[in-house]
Amino acid sequence: MGTLRVPEVVPSPVEDSETLMKAFKGWGTDEKAIIRLLGQRNASQRKKIREAYQQLYNKSLIDDLNSELSGDFRKAVILWTYDPPERDARLANEALKSRRKNLKELQVIVEIACASSPDHLIAVRQAYCSLFDCSLEEDITKNVSLPVQKILVNMVSSYRYDKEVVDNSIANLEAAKLRESIRTKKLDRDDLVFILSTRNIYQLGACFECYKQNYGYSIDKDIAKSWGRGLLESILKVIIRCIQSPEKHFAEVVKDSVVGFGTDENSLTRAIVMRAEIDMMKVRGEYNIMYKTSLDYAVEDDTSGDYKDFLMTLLGAKI
Repeated sequence: MGTLRVPEVVPSPVEDSETLMKAFKGWGTDEKAIIRLLGQRNASQRKKIREAYQQLYNKSLIDDLNSELSGDFRKAVILWTYDPPERDARLANEALKSRRKNLKELQVIVEIACASSPDHLIAVRQAYCSLFDCSLEEDITKNVSLPVQKILVNMVSSYRYDKEVVDNSIANLEAAKLRESIRTKKLDRDDLVFILSTRNIYQLGACFECYKQNYGYSIDKDIAKSWGRGLLESILKVIIRCIQSPEKHFAEVVKDSVVGFGTDENSLTRAIVMRAEIDMMKVRGEYNIMYKTSLDYAVEDDTSGDYKDFLMTLLGAKI
């Protein structure tokens, strides 16, 4: 369940477009009006607003937001205003074109591939082709080295069956294959890649449970124990976490973004924007269980100004 609060009575897209244009005009931008409006519209409503705005003013709402806003607030509002597949395609491209290809960047690809519905992943891949004149798979191949490249290409190429179907005998058999890959230190072998990239999440949940029962460790802990903390091992642990519990994964992303000196605004924005309409209530609950404190408090305490108000609006606060 998401945290987005949509008003019971929503103005028409034309009315919303007029309100936004009014917020842009004058001596200064009315940021609060933008937050109240866009921060309380779902993806379908935002799409209609973008279309109405283009028809009314013959200009792009995204372009006007880009010129009127600034900083982390601007990036958060624009990411939110994009159609979700386009947003994720742009996030994936930004991660792949980054000079650094470490876990922080590449886990974005895993989130899109493993914490989204199969249909959303297809839509992201289509958007990527339209925006960047090549496939997501091609850009992974060009920008990520083996063996991580092999894992990521298979993850984004997957179309998982999304119904709750489990075969326990297969789960037990494939747990043994995963164990063999870890024991022999061949984390990019075809068996492991095939299992993680093709099985439905319920089947994989059963497989991971068999692994723990049969070998005494959860699979992610066994990878860490046997291999350590290299990039491939870390990517595999993110894949497993996103499949097992995307809520726990995004709780960790939020925590990592606010802990220590300074805030990782890009990661914090991504986590909240990506999950506000999907499962942020569950992310909030997992955060509370894992860290014995409130996710909302952590966000509010570590951000400021319009950026804080916008994120808190997506978290369901009344601004």
